[in-house]
Amino acid sequence: MTKQKLTIAFTVLMDVVGLGIVLPSLPFYIARFGGSAIEITYLFAAYAACSFLSTPMLGALSDRIGRRPVLMASIGSTALGWIVFASANSLPLLFLGRMIDGLAAGNFSTAQSYLVDISKDEVDRTHNLGMIGALFGIGFIIGPMLGGLLGAISPSLPFWTAGGLAVLNFIAAYFFLKETHHVRNTDKMYINPFRPIARAWANKQLLPYFIVWFLFGLAVAGVFSVNSIYFADRFGFNAFTIGVIMAVQGVIMALNQMVGLKRFWLKRFKEPQLVLIMLFIFGLAYSLMGMVYTGLFFLGVLFSVFAQSVLRAVFTSEVIGMVDPKIKGEVMGILGSVMSLGMVVGPLIIGPIYSYKNNLSFVASGFYMFVAFAIIYRHRKKMENIVPDEQAQVNVL
Repeated sequence: MTKQKLTIAFTVLMDVVGLGIVLPSLPFYIARFGGSAIEITYLFAAYAACSFLSTPMLGALSDRIGRRPVLMASIGSTALGWIVFASANSLPLLFLGRMIDGLAAGNFSTAQSYLVDISKDEVDRTHNLGMIGALFGIGFIIGPMLGGLLGAISPSLPFWTAGGLAVLNFIAAYFFLKETHHVRNTDKMYINPFRPIARAWANKQLLPYFIVWFLFGLAVAGVFSVNSIYFADRFGFNAFTIGVIMAVQGVIMALNQMVGLKRFWLKRFKEPQLVLIMLFIFGLAYSLMGMVYTGLFFLGVLFSVFAQSVLRAVFTSEVIGMVDPKIKGEVMGILGSVMSLGMVVGPLIIGPIYSYKNNLSFVASGFYMFVAFAIIYRHRKKMENIVPDEQAQVNVL
């Protein structure tokens, strides 16, 4: 692995470990402030709303001033956000901490653009993007286990640790992260977060992908926001047990990314086929998690982790492979923005559903994924009848 790749890998890993640390303790920490399931989901929505406003701007900005300064600002904001969250003494301060983090939440999409910059070809690009998914899995092995242990000592300790890791991440990036984007976009940059989405919306070939990515964000964010509290409510698990379960999910995700994606999935299937397969598995997984039977629930958890570890890499790689290199950063930002919009709406919908009947929150997410599958399947059939010149219009956003 090159020095550039190793540095960005460490940056992503520290970010994910920081997130993984806090998840097992989040329901118990918020309970200290009188928060319920709805407040927990709204915290996720507040972060996502700020991320939605900032991500497309940061993606476009990285095309103009480079990846490094954007990553530095994002990592610094994450550190400050967690420190405010950990030191909070009221619910409004908890929301403020998540909003500070969200306002510069460009770590993930800018890191993806960084890896796209240094990719040699299409296969290398998919492997590099798959590496982020693998790091996500590794981070969710280390983070939840550490978070469960720290949460047993003090409910606030995981959040202080997340802030400390972000500070270390900032220092490492400052000294070791080099710039990779040298062909700068000199077009006028617009700070309205809806403008790049509107430009993408006008592109008929990319439109289904953006809709699907929104639905994916809607489903995943909804489940993600209630996962820990569902484990506590239904099974009576404590922070340590929840951390162990999430760590096992991370092991599965990492193995599938590091071994399965390269040695099996990309050899047996093309990216468009994998997108369809994994969307269907996702819908099935969340439907099983909505069942009242414990065995089916955990089978659904297994399927969802398995599908997510493949879908994130192949979907992003397919979309990026369609666009002009000059605007790859902007498109990555748009994808991040669409995902963030789904992550705003998803928890807002799931919170009341969970309060009414908790297992229905998973059924709703499964429905979103089956709709996403139908959209991509229909789009594939339609594109079979379009001539190459019309397909090439995707490069003009």
